[in-house]
Amino acid sequence: MDKFSLVVVIIGAINWGLIALFQFDFIAALFGGQAAIFSRLVYGLIGLAGLYCITLLFNEHERVD
Repeated sequence: MDKFSLVVVIIGAINWGLIALFQFDFIAALFGGQAAIFSRLVYGLIGLAGLYCITLLFNEHERVD
């Protein structure tokens, strides 16, 4: 679940970068515009993944060096 959430958040971050640099919303272009239901579902999934990733800040995982 952690890796999946991170991948989704990274996709969202790349999309925001594209919006900032080129005024191009990849998700909207891929799924039929910002108002399209599937685009809104993807945006919602990215938002939920971002909220979940907040918990990763406070988890203590053992690291193998």
